[in-house]
Amino acid sequence: MPALDLSTHPGHLARRLQQAHTLLWTTIVSEDVTSPQFAVLNTLVGEDGLDQRTVGERVGLDRSTIAEVVRRLVARELVDKVRDAKDARRSVLRLTEQGTRLHHKLSGRTARMNKIFLAPLDPQEQATFLELLHRVSDAAEALRNPTARPSDRPAP
Repeated sequence: MPALDLSTHPGHLARRLQQAHTLLWTTIVSEDVTSPQFAVLNTLVGEDGLDQRTVGERVGLDRSTIAEVVRRLVARELVDKVRDAKDARRSVLRLTEQGTRLHHKLSGRTARMNKIFLAPLDPQEQATFLELLHRVSDAAEALRNPTARPSDRPAP
């Protein structure tokens, strides 16, 4: 059997795309804060006081991954995890001042990284590419979490 043409395999291309993203992220944005950690900080900037499960759903992280990301952010004093005043059974997440400052610093770098990442595409291709990524990601999320709806995803 001859070798397969992996250039037609979406998983192979997705892995290569992720490698490119990781290289750009660590080179331009941060060696210390991961993209998922930034996503959590970004979610909390927009809406402080969310519970861990909700934040995980919004950024597309499973329960064990969001728990580890939050643990690391709390350990670095970027996020506080506190008991909900309305329901003592649950904890909510809040950005610390340090977390807010870091988010602000990394936001500009993230924008610069995205510009470089999408530079091979013209503006219309960029919009199409992002729409296609959303569609494939939403379909994959539906396989993992059948109760999620595309409308649950925040607008880009």
